[in-house]
Amino acid sequence: MVPMTLRALGAAAGGRLVGPDGCGDLIIDGPVVTDSRAAGPGGLYVARIGEHADGHDFAAAARAAGAVAALTSRELPDVPGLPCIVVEDVQVAFGRIARAVLDAAGANGTGPVVVGITGSSGKTSTKDLLAQVLGWAGETVAPVNSLNGEIGVPLTVCRITPSTRFLIVEMGARGIGHIRYLTEIAPPRIGVVLNVGTAHLGEFGGEDAIAQAKGELVEALSPTGVAILNADCGVVAEMATRTTARVCRVGEGEGAADVRATDVQLDPQGRPRFLVVTPVGTADVDLALHGRHQVGNALAVIAVALECGLPLGAIAESLHSAGPVSRWRMEVTERADGVTVVNDAYNANPDSMTAALAALEAMSGPADGHRRRTWAVLGEMLELGPDTAAKHDAVGVDACERGINVIVSVGQGAAPIAHAARRMASGDRSVTVYDVEDTDTAYALLAEKLRPGDVVLFKSSNAAGLRWLGDRVAGRKVST
Repeated sequence: MVPMTLRALGAAAGGRLVGPDGCGDLIIDGPVVTDSRAAGPGGLYVARIGEHADGHDFAAAARAAGAVAALTSRELPDVPGLPCIVVEDVQVAFGRIARAVLDAAGANGTGPVVVGITGSSGKTSTKDLLAQVLGWAGETVAPVNSLNGEIGVPLTVCRITPSTRFLIVEMGARGIGHIRYLTEIAPPRIGVVLNVGTAHLGEFGGEDAIAQAKGELVEALSPTGVAILNADCGVVAEMATRTTARVCRVGEGEGAADVRATDVQLDPQGRPRFLVVTPVGTADVDLALHGRHQVGNALAVIAVALECGLPLGAIAESLHSAGPVSRWRMEVTERADGVTVVNDAYNANPDSMTAALAALEAMSGPADGHRRRTWAVLGEMLELGPDTAAKHDAVGVDACERGINVIVSVGQGAAPIAHAARRMASGDRSVTVYDVEDTDTAYALLAEKLRPGDVVLFKSSNAAGLRWLGDRVAGRKVST
């Protein structure tokens, strides 16, 4: 963290200091955490009250781990010697503290370049790629996993140090105004909008509302900023009218994109390679990640890296060596018996389902050569609103049209996938469809039926739990 006094943090939070005389002069320069187990020397513990636990109950444990102060909504007489910033709303105060930390880092005009990333899908994969690319040029801070909300963004911001050159902030939204609030915590100089799809459709009420929410990122950019927009997504491309910043478009459409991918090909493992055409030249790009949808993510990364001053050749080289970072995103495991497990079950919506099935199709092998047997083990997609059944039905149709050999729906919510697949596959002996009640039943089925050479994809929303099933099948230790 950028070192700051407890007094300065308290003033930023709008709270009152409670503690020994002189505690306001205490320097906070260690980790800022909401989990007492992650606390460390010189750090600040943020005592949130969550759905299942009251963070105030763990303040003593945080102090024992090295935290020297806490952000709380009440005094802690049972934890003597731990100074507190007492506020009315810990979440709001935490956002104010994060903004103060970022402002302090830039007080001498050399603060980090802040890159904000949003989109209905691909945010985490893109920020992981970008962090690896920018890391070649200087100290880079990026979110851990998918910390992209009102608590995750402040946690990320508070990890910066005086030497941080780049700060990547993943920004998610579940309603209008959410991203606007996050940009007030971490004002971006570069804003990336990947796509607008149907994630959280039930919460937003329609794609127009999703587009409105995602566009809040580019609206927050100053005239000296840069908006990186997906030219292949019409709704995103139209966001150019909502910003005063300079616009850089990325995509595959000729004439529409400033940073463009051409001659896209997939290797036998479904890893893309392409030629990127930019205003400063061209380069061959080979990705270590799986799935054609990674092309769009990589184009956004290339555009950001160019704006940050990295040479195109170095960007292409770093993309070649950049691997998966966050778990359960197209995570590929090769079992000793020749079964390939693709665990992409951290989350799911209709667009990411399509991308995952396309990747599975590519990994089956060339149409004119030996093809591997493919399995799609699919769970429920949540938060889709009144179109839930129809959206799941469409996934089953898509899986059949792509020639997936075995389709397994897991759980009652995903059953329409299997029902649609059976309709489509009627009389086609190359397609087998199962619908099972739970992950244990699915595991028993796979243990019996999988054979060497098969490729099996796991895809579902997080709460459906298929990521744990994928770990079991891959032979990984499962810890919930």
